Amino acid sequence: MPVPVPRQRAIPAVEGGQAHAASPSGGPAQPAPAPGALSGQEPSSTRHGTSGDASHGETDDTGHSGHGGSTGGGHHGGAHHGTSANGTAPLTLLVIEDDPAGALTVPELRDAAGKQIRVRTARNLTEAERLLTDDVQCILLDLALRTPGPATTSEGTSAHTGSDPEPDDELATLRHVLRLAPRHAVLALTPAEDTERGAEAVRVGAQDYLFRDELDSRLLSRAVRYAVERKRSDRAERRLTESKLRAQENARLERGLLPTPLLEGSSLRFAARYRPGRSRALLGGDFYDTVRTPDGTVHAMIGDVCGHGPDEAALGVELRIAWRALTLAGLCGDRLLSTLQQVLEHERDSDEIFATLCTVDIAPDGRRAGLCLAGHPAPLISRPARSRALVGADGIDGTDGVGGIDGIGGVQAPPVAELLPYENGGPALGLLPNARWPRQQVELGGEWSLMLYTDGLIEGRTGEGRERLGQDGMVDMVRRQLAQGLRGEELLRAAVNEVRDLNGGELTDDVAVLLLDRVP
Repeated sequence: MPVPVPRQRAIPAVEGGQAHAASPSGGPAQPAPAPGALSGQEPSSTRHGTSGDASHGETDDTGHSGHGGSTGGGHHGGAHHGTSANGTAPLTLLVIEDDPAGALTVPELRDAAGKQIRVRTARNLTEAERLLTDDVQCILLDLALRTPGPATTSEGTSAHTGSDPEPDDELATLRHVLRLAPRHAVLALTPAEDTERGAEAVRVGAQDYLFRDELDSRLLSRAVRYAVERKRSDRAERRLTESKLRAQENARLERGLLPTPLLEGSSLRFAARYRPGRSRALLGGDFYDTVRTPDGTVHAMIGDVCGHGPDEAALGVELRIAWRALTLAGLCGDRLLSTLQQVLEHERDSDEIFATLCTVDIAPDGRRAGLCLAGHPAPLISRPARSRALVGADGIDGTDGVGGIDGIGGVQAPPVAELLPYENGGPALGLLPNARWPRQQVELGGEWSLMLYTDGLIEGRTGEGRERLGQDGMVDMVRRQLAQGLRGEELLRAAVNEVRDLNGGELTDDVAVLLLDRVP
């Protein structure tokens, strides 16, 4: 399955006494001064929303904190404070460092438009998590940070596995930050000339690395902008990759849903048409299959799982594969449907899920078939019109002995289309335990066309009213199309298109239609 993009968590600025909420009048509350302020930034007395024992403030163009106006959601106050006139928020950098001497200097930073980049600081990962709101685009992490947090995994086991604890601990801190902020750009800050550790940080997941003693306004500003844009590019590429993986997964499922019929050695002609009801979907809850067993019997099936989402499509694929395996193993009729109901009961997510099914097993001679219905609409069969014993003007019988030719005009009569018997059907699969599905014997004749379909073909509307096409309307439609000479793929295409046109647009339910023809 494609790996979902982690959802950004909104972290409130007022939580556990670590930050001060705004006063009822809307003005910022005044926190206690924070010692150890990062040199090159505003004094702690001018920052709002900081804890009483650490310096994790933020400054913007006016020298005011981006959290001062928050009333409970840090991402609201930070995301909108200091917004430029064109509606775009300036870049915000979160610095995570715990240098007790305050030797780290972050110069004044500017974005590409010349607007000042806001800076927040956190002395440990706990403070960083509280300050990691939606308006933060980049994190500058000092790899020399010492904290017990990243040395332990979420399962409670030690993250340290190497013989040298110092680099392992530092990279574990970076890994912890990457897990904490998977959608943020991260810059690693390394000791002077420690190129190897910086390169390793990039390999682990940071966008770039900087040397601690070489920070200047131009270099850091450019690095922040580059890291943010590279992270955006990486996320876009990841979304594209995930989209391709989902498309490939859907294509694989579609190949399972729409199988290649196994009719080698049979004289029957096969055609099928499938249209999912969901917008832009490849899959639906309808399924069908056709196989020929070694004794020459042709087995056909069509079914419909209630609903038409991806879960229903997956269940339909499972039922289809189970039907093919059971049919090739020699099961048919009630035994086959009883076993399929057991499969459905074990695989469905809810007891309310059921599936309708129609199975037909056509004898090797093609003249008769067994029919089982499990809450499914009866198939439609069309056959040549029967001959009428008409005598022409010359006194000679005008029929050819087979039927369908009018001896007077010599015109081919349109085929007769009707539904197969459906009075002795059983319930849908999954509705009643220990249900039974009687097998009906049906005479087909020497030449016929058998159409199996799902209810999506008959439940579409026939105009602006509430009237639906129904089985009678479908029979009349097919008769008319047969009279126009449509057969096989053309008949199915015309039927599905006309149903859609009558509905006034795309159908909301899945549609599957299967056609088997026997022509002597």
